[in-house]
Amino acid sequence: MIKEILSETKQRMQKTLEDLTRELAGIRTGRASVHLLDHVSVDYYGSRTPINQLATLHVPEPSLITVQPWDTSQIHNIEKAILVSDLGLNPSSDGRIIRIPIPALTQERRESLARQVGKVAEDHRTAIRNIRRDANEKLKRLLREKEISEDMEYHALGEVQKITDEHIKEIDVLADQKEKEIIEV
Repeated sequence: MIKEILSETKQRMQKTLEDLTRELAGIRTGRASVHLLDHVSVDYYGSRTPINQLATLHVPEPSLITVQPWDTSQIHNIEKAILVSDLGLNPSSDGRIIRIPIPALTQERRESLARQVGKVAEDHRTAIRNIRRDANEKLKRLLREKEISEDMEYHALGEVQKITDEHIKEIDVLADQKEKEIIEV
């Protein structure tokens, strides 16, 4: 029983780290990356579709992203979706390819993005703590139902805390790396 709880806890915390990695990839650093457009979805014949499912995305140079739609009739919709996203990008098209220049970040924008990274990291730390709480409650329930001894519960709670500390540390490392990327001129 304890091994199952610990295994499930590790898996859930690992998924939280993967989600954090995806979210951080979508935050601008001043360099072009196709992951900036991961959260942009386009109205494609009545349904919201991620931009990477409608077009080929490339980064031909460090300050430019190109979007080449497979269906050129969707160029206007893709441009509109990029404009209304909160990325602050201004796409331009020639009828076949959309070019998205990535402007240099101002110091004020860098600080704002660094705060956003901090908020995202804190949300994920909270998720990790909630997973820890769930695991601890399961262990306490096993103790109440007399399925495990107090010693077993004590050691399992320590193990859950160790797993939690490792994942929180990993979140801190990822957030620090992203903040350094953003602040770096």
